[in-house]
Amino acid sequence: MTSPIHSVRPVPVVVLSGADPDAMATTLVGLQFDLPEAVAVRHHIDVERGVLTRTVSDMGGEVERHEVLLEHACVTCALREDVVPTLERLARDGRWRTIVAHLPVGAEAAQLCTALSRDIRLARVLRVSSVVAAVSARQPVRDLLGDDLLAERGHHSALDDRRGVGEVLAAIIEHADLVTFDDVPDPVAHGLVGALARPSVPVATGGHGLPGSDLTGRLHAAAHTAAWTSPARSVALPPVRAEGVWRLDLQSLRPFDPARLLSSIEQLGAGAHRSRGCFWLPTRPGRVLEWDGAGGQLSIGDRGPWGERTPFTRIVLTGVGAAPAHLRPAFDGLLAAGPERVVRRVAEDGFEPWLGEIRSAA
Repeated sequence: MTSPIHSVRPVPVVVLSGADPDAMATTLVGLQFDLPEAVAVRHHIDVERGVLTRTVSDMGGEVERHEVLLEHACVTCALREDVVPTLERLARDGRWRTIVAHLPVGAEAAQLCTALSRDIRLARVLRVSSVVAAVSARQPVRDLLGDDLLAERGHHSALDDRRGVGEVLAAIIEHADLVTFDDVPDPVAHGLVGALARPSVPVATGGHGLPGSDLTGRLHAAAHTAAWTSPARSVALPPVRAEGVWRLDLQSLRPFDPARLLSSIEQLGAGAHRSRGCFWLPTRPGRVLEWDGAGGQLSIGDRGPWGERTPFTRIVLTGVGAAPAHLRPAFDGLLAAGPERVVRRVAEDGFEPWLGEIRSAA
């Protein structure tokens, strides 16, 4: 006699990320009150000790606290060695209907979302239902557009973590399904965050902002998130309607000229603004090259092949006040023109430290 098969619904996971521990703590408390029968698991990385601390709690109080010695003190190791296994264990426990995953400060939700969605075994018991970004209302414009490093605030996640607060926080906001301030921000800051977030994403105040049923439903749309956060996004951007916030969407089918980009990259990358997008070089015509900057700090990288897509260059810049007059001419000045647009077969172009060797990037 065969036994009936009982289907088990995956437990919804609300992923909480941010770059300020106080804002994340306030948001976590709000989520625990708003969500039905929720358990929260908070992870904190102590870089100096190389220790990951896990704290599990629900409305009844602390359930467990444990320290894990990491092979390397970094977010990737934390996810692999404890965050993902703990989420699976709590889901299989059966005591809770919802899990809130409080990531280490500065950890972006994308890594966890990818890990949970690509593992078929995990997908049977865990489902990312929403990604919440917690933002401090104390100085959000400085956080996003200033040049502070996470390490300068003691919020780095590895000994060699030299990421800027703005770069990290902007990416966290851009990946979120809900952005919430821990208090009431000024209108310009609220508008700046709204301009960076995916269109239609709510920007709330007070550490929460949506009913629990929304957060545990189907708020997280991976395809929409991927399209918005892709460096080579081709979607049209909605107009910025917030007073005191500007955006420039600079586009061309032409590549950047390697020599001019090397010598003058700061003309476009430096300054109190968020900039991100993609570009291509005539020396590396088949590669999507990522541009990711905030507060004058800029990262570039190789994101893979263009495939069947026609290469293009698109840099989107967002800031407050008045848009600097030099940005559009600076963009145009970096573009290759005439014969410079022709694909070049050269051994080196000067971007090897960031993009790798040309022969391995073809």
